[in-house]
Amino acid sequence: MLEPTQDHEEIIERVAALDIGKAELVCCVRVPSPDRAGVRAQEVNTYSTMTRSLQVMAERLLDLGVTRVVMEATSDYWKPPFYLLEAHGFQVWLVNARDVRHLPGRPKTDRLDAVWLCKVAERQMLRPSFVPPPPIRRLRDLTRYRTDLVADASAEKNRVEKLLEDAQIKLSVVASDIFGVSGRAMMAALIDGQRDPKVLAQMARTALRAKMGRLEEAFVGRFSDHHAFLLAKMLARIDAINADIADVDARIEAEIAPFAHAVARLDEIPGVGVTAARVIIAEVGTDMTRFPTAAHLASWAKFAPGVKESAGKRKGSGPPVTATPTWPACSARPPSAPGEPTPSSANATGASPAAAAGSAPSSPSAAPC
Repeated sequence: MLEPTQDHEEIIERVAALDIGKAELVCCVRVPSPDRAGVRAQEVNTYSTMTRSLQVMAERLLDLGVTRVVMEATSDYWKPPFYLLEAHGFQVWLVNARDVRHLPGRPKTDRLDAVWLCKVAERQMLRPSFVPPPPIRRLRDLTRYRTDLVADASAEKNRVEKLLEDAQIKLSVVASDIFGVSGRAMMAALIDGQRDPKVLAQMARTALRAKMGRLEEAFVGRFSDHHAFLLAKMLARIDAINADIADVDARIEAEIAPFAHAVARLDEIPGVGVTAARVIIAEVGTDMTRFPTAAHLASWAKFAPGVKESAGKRKGSGPPVTATPTWPACSARPPSAPGEPTPSSANATGASPAAAAGSAPSSPSAAPC
């Protein structure tokens, strides 16, 4: 029995697609032909990615009445044209390159890629990736940079521990945190030339003083001036990174102020602290209308394993893997229901074109990963 579907052969009347590189991009525009009804006219031009050239491209798109511009997420090169076109009021869609399958056996050039992307886009066979509004992406830049700084500090602390091991100083065996008040005082004394295990052990404070005997034994090693030089540099770098983290925290505090209520709500969830709440807001924003259900959000964040089925058997369903260390996924990827296969350029998205259009970032207010 034939059943009606939600698919509609609706063509985007005036659409453009960009194939973006570092130095230049290819722009394909498809609009109704002014001479023949029912026929599409096409224009393909190459522009530099410098701002003035992008301005010329935007003006040309405005002259042609283009309403939607589609581009693939190519490294970070998509950001300048995306932001500029967004500022000009275009409906800009960022799409995942995996959704735009190139025809097998077909020659691949930047020009052909732009034309193919434009043809797929005009037939509504793509979904926009989630690109948050400017306030959220500013916050996202800060929280991600903070994550990088914390990772740098952790890496430097690991180097310190390896250096102490090289010098046969077993402080980390006795002290749970060698970078606490006691540990820092002991390492500062080592740098200043103190080598007496008893004197070094006496610098222990609070609960660590109960381990005096083991501390003395831990400081029996071969710590040299070479180790002292390296240790001083490493500790100075850790202090500098911690100072940068404090500065970034202050900036995050200022940027997160408009979302203080959302932070407080998230902080009420067991296991989610203030820092994690800020990261969550920075990654997904506060506008949940972009995700039809909570399951869509979990799938977008890669907390739900994908499902592949063939011949009645499910394959490849494993534990989800987050796309970035920061938290969920930041690669350009549209929200999709758990288990829903990513659509290719040769099939429909599974949602009506109207629904896809409704989930698109609105040109004046939305904009990345």
